[in-house]
Parts: sequence; structure tokens; C-alpha cells
Amino acid sequence: MFQDALFVPDRNFRTKAAALPAAALVHAVALALLVTVPLLRVGDLPDVDFTNVILVPAPPATPLPPPKARAGNPGSRIGKKPAAAAVGSWRVAPVAIPDGIVEEGLGADGAEGGIEGGVDYGAGGGLPANLEGGMLYRLVGEPVEPVVRAAGDVKPPRLVRRVEPSYPEIARQARVEGVVILEATTDVYGRVTGVRVLRSLPLLDEAAVDAVRQWVYEPLVVNGRPRPVTFTVTVRFVLK
Repeated sequence: MFQDALFVPDRNFRTKAAALPAAALVHAVALALLVTVPLLRVGDLPDVDFTNVILVPAPPATPLPPPKARAGNPGSRIGKKPAAAAVGSWRVAPVAIPDGIVEEGLGADGAEGGIEGGVDYGAGGGLPANLEGGMLYRLVGEPVEPVVRAAGDVKPPRLVRRVEPSYPEIARQARVEGVVILEATTDVYGRVTGVRVLRSLPLLDEAAVDAVRQWVYEPLVVNGRPRPVTFTVTVRFVLK
């Protein structure tokens, strides 16, 4: 019984015990070679194209400020003579008024003889009389024509483009019908520039004004010149 409990070492036990660390070392070396060998190959790296590289010059260095003068060193207060400013330099203000500046001829009374092509508002009764005579101009130079009212011999302009008003749904449900009378003003091109309600129907006024603002009339010509005109427009609303 005691013979079975005894441990008898094998002859190759030491060889088998040394084989395990040796195998681990060989595997570690092989793994290190597999990782480092591809990194050492530089022949497969891509070529770098330097044709599209933009070289930006470095900014000029900022000059250092001059050293401050010390109180105990009188010689340090003597500075260098400033260099002359370069011709055409905009950073240096002139130290003297340049010669050769021509004095302008315009004074408080304007130029002598006026400006060529200007309007003499002082002739013929002064400025108010000239304004009444049709010499009032806008800033862009277009003459401002007084508005003509279509009455008597002046007939209202002929309608060229008419836009039918849309019947408001609330007025349709309320079964509201009637006539809205408006006063329209057109410019020298026949476009409606202003609309005023003369006879109102509260549910229909807005629809009538919106429609008339889109109407276009034939320009009214008086004495060979187009004039703005004010006239009466009637818009009738009828349910179908």
C-alpha cells in the first residue's frame, strides 16, 4: 500500500518542465516580429504631392518698444533722431500745411453765375411764384404734377385692367349685397396709388379696396402731358 503512495519522478520531467517557458518565449518573439516587421517597411508608403502646397510668408516681427529712461541716468533721455517718413506713407501726419491748395470759389452766395443747367428760383417773383408755375422737382428730377379731379369737362380715365373683388365669406353667409363707392387716385402711368371709401358697407369695404388697388387705367393727358387724376369708382357686390 505504501508503494502506491510514493511519487517516483520520471526521467524526462526536467525536460518537460523547461519546454513550457521556452515555448512561451518563442511565441512572444514571433508575435513581436509580426507586429514590428510591417512597421519597418517604408517602401509601400504613398508619395506626397507638394504641387498644391501654399506657402504663407511669416508675419513681420513686431519691433520692441524703446527702453524707458531711468531717473538716475541723464544720458538716457537723449533719444535718436526720428527717421524721415517714407514718401506716400499714410501712417505719418504732415507736420506743415502744404502749399498750392486752391481756394474754392463757392461762398455763402453760391457760385458766380450759378451752376450750368440749374433752375433760377429767384427770377420772376421769387421761389413761391416759381413753385406755383410748375417748377417743383423731386429729388430724382421728375416733375411733380398736381392732381386733377375728374369733374365737368374732365372725364375719368378709361379702365384698362380690372380685377374682380373676392366676395368675403362672412358677407356671403350673412347675405349682404350692395354698392361700395370709392375715390381712387392714379399716377401719371395710370396706376392706382390711393383709395378712399366714400360710401361704406362694413363687410365689403376691404374687398373693394383691395380689388381697386390692382386696377390699371389709361393715363390722363392734359395739354399734352400725363397727369394724376382723382375720380369716383363704384364696386357692386351681388350674390348669385
